[in-house]
Amino acid sequence: MYSSAYIWAKVIAYLDERMTPGIVSTYFDQSYILEKREQAITVYAPSEFCKNFIEHRCLGYIRDAVRELTNQDYEIEVISEEELPEYEKSKERAKPRFNPQFTFDSFVVGPSNRFAYNAALAITEKPAMAYNPLFIYGPSGLGKTHLLYAIANRIQELFPEFNIVYISSEQFTNELIIALRERRNVEFRKKYRNADLLLMDDIQFIGGKTSTEEEFFHTFNELFEGRKQIVVTSDRPPSDIPLLADRLRTRFEGGLICDIIPPDYETRMAIIQNKANSLGMDLPDEICNYIAENITNNVRSLEGTVNIIKAYHDLNGMPLDLPNVSRAIKDMYMDAGHNLPTPALIIGEVSRFYSVEENLLRGRLKSNNIVMPRQIAMYLIRELTHQSYKNIGREFDRDHTTVISSLQKVEALIAKNDKETVDNLRDITANINSKL
Repeated sequence: MYSSAYIWAKVIAYLDERMTPGIVSTYFDQSYILEKREQAITVYAPSEFCKNFIEHRCLGYIRDAVRELTNQDYEIEVISEEELPEYEKSKERAKPRFNPQFTFDSFVVGPSNRFAYNAALAITEKPAMAYNPLFIYGPSGLGKTHLLYAIANRIQELFPEFNIVYISSEQFTNELIIALRERRNVEFRKKYRNADLLLMDDIQFIGGKTSTEEEFFHTFNELFEGRKQIVVTSDRPPSDIPLLADRLRTRFEGGLICDIIPPDYETRMAIIQNKANSLGMDLPDEICNYIAENITNNVRSLEGTVNIIKAYHDLNGMPLDLPNVSRAIKDMYMDAGHNLPTPALIIGEVSRFYSVEENLLRGRLKSNNIVMPRQIAMYLIRELTHQSYKNIGREFDRDHTTVISSLQKVEALIAKNDKETVDNLRDITANINSKL
């Protein structure tokens, strides 16, 4: 009998082969199997929007994936976060609100994440007493969301009476917009300000959104003064979040700030072996070593690679040997120049797009037809390579404050949904990706 976690991993691997990574990440990262019964599976979706997408676009894929694994036809039901209380009531028993696969026990600890792991574990023992707020930052795919869910699951176990609220900053903004439009401000504030534990993912996206920052600022104050635990994640430290209000920045910096960096070789090996074991797969050491040496950027890529290998093995009968595995994951592993674009490549593509010579882009002329492309180049280098402001400045013979100012100007245009800027960024990024 397959576990729910194993079935869901099979479903995700099946979807990865048929849908774009962005769609799978957006609609399935926070979804999981809520309950598996005879001939029926209930899937949890974090919002009504996700539920509608899964029901209209993905139910057939999910049924097919489950059928290939179990040789049985299952009815698939999708339950959104809004429907969960009624669902729990109908079952007359509590249901976990947070993905049960993400726990402290399933989190692989190494030098790259140990500080953040220990801090997260510490606050579950004494919420709002140890480190408040806790701010965890690092590039995408390194386990920040895993730690948020691990905190939620552990506190739900230790303090079942706690009101735990998990939300991404984008969902927070969307809910605020709906509340303002439908005049449900009181209900919105009650949801967040009555929390005993508030977990917010990707806090960097509230920068420059005045109403969202204002609402979160007052929510933060009320929870903090009420000795309630706050945990947020970001892809960068508070000092580097463009357009973030100073009063929020200082509050984040008043707590404990932890970073997570890409895992070292030993940690990557442990992650690969842990993922393979969770899928019931015995992966030879030479294959684990091959993956660990070639997939170096993040945990999500490592786990995704193991999922792909499992799918090829199950669906195509692929032997688990090095030649077959290397062919199966050829599009994922890192060769020189095939992981992240170089600043030179980005500057070259921006120059070509705007018909501006590279030496002018790197130079000090301040005419309008050069300043904007230069700012775009700085922004793309930051977004696509995660280089420091200081390193980006060296590419243009500027200091880090000029880089920050340039990024803020581009971020402001994006926040205003400036069509020309958004379209140009999309087209330039596509050109860059085509060269990798």
